[in-house]
Amino acid sequence: MSPHISVWKWHPTMLSSILHRATGVVLYFGLLKLALILAFLAAGPEWFGKVEALVYSPFGAVSFFVITGVLIYHFLNGIRHLVWDIGAGFDAKFANNMSLVIIVLSAIATAALTWWMVGSMPGVSS
Repeated sequence: MSPHISVWKWHPTMLSSILHRATGVVLYFGLLKLALILAFLAAGPEWFGKVEALVYSPFGAVSFFVITGVLIYHFLNGIRHLVWDIGAGFDAKFANNMSLVIIVLSAIATAALTWWMVGSMPGVSS
């Protein structure tokens, strides 16, 4: 077994790297789900009616929240990777702080976007 677990201590940049990979996998399946829903929508009202209850269910709302959060995190962390690609931001303290900022900022942005979306839905009072 590789000694990596006993050698490395957890730090925000490591967590950020693992989360980036995990969010990529979640986005793959989430976008497959979205493509399926859009295909039902494009097929017409009678076809969309077959999945409409699922889309507007609590499961659909939680799925929207999770996919939105995952997409925002993956996007922000992707920008950090682009900054690294130009050769900047490699200082350990800066990289760790940036990882924490990205995690917190994506949580705030997800909550704000969800709050805005729910508040703008017809029939939902805020």
